[in-house]
Amino acid sequence: MATRQVTCINKRPSHYDPHERIQNIGGYGWKHSEADAIRWVNAGSENYFVTAGGQTVRVIVARHSGREYLKTEADGYRPDNLLALPECP
Repeated sequence: MATRQVTCINKRPSHYDPHERIQNIGGYGWKHSEADAIRWVNAGSENYFVTAGGQTVRVIVARHSGREYLKTEADGYRPDNLLALPECP
């Protein structure tokens, strides 16, 4: 099982709902589509994490209105850890 630090994301240009906003997540030397990342987290073959506010938090799969999406575990840090990351190249 791989564990990867997420350092950037790509947002969908036409979605402003935070549950539908992420298109890709990425890190040093890799980039995965949200769909692939969700599938791999659910299968237990990939783990992702974000470091923000001096804390490391896991990226998990959540569901909103029947759609799965990526988010971080609650850590009391705002704004959303994933959506606050810079855009991936």
